[in-house]
Amino acid sequence: DMALGALEACRKQGYAVSVTVLDRSGRTRVALHDDNANPHTIENSMRKAYTALTFRGPSEQLAKRAAANPLVLNLANVITGGGGLPVFEGKDIVGSIGVSGAPGADLDAPCAQAGIDRAMKAQGK
Repeated sequence: DMALGALEACRKQGYAVSVTVLDRSGRTRVALHDDNANPHTIENSMRKAYTALTFRGPSEQLAKRAAANPLVLNLANVITGGGGLPVFEGKDIVGSIGVSGAPGADLDAPCAQAGIDRAMKAQGK
């Protein structure tokens, strides 16, 4: 539900994207690649999801952390672009979602949030 919700939200805006959903351990649970999405969006969506999971916040926040501690950028699979969001149940992080392919990382994040919203609604939350 989460990945499809994000993909459909971006499609409604005319964006061809890739979406990756990770579980709490950082394992890929779902990866979708829309027709006409650029090939690099597959990796970027995973990195955005991984960054959101690792740092427990939106992926674009890593840029602020990196300003104070540039060594965080040496970690594998992290990225500073927007479009990665953590998924919480209460205070517990249960996974993350990353979206890549809209014509600006600031446009990826609303699609990711739409995916989270759809999944939570499907669970009655």
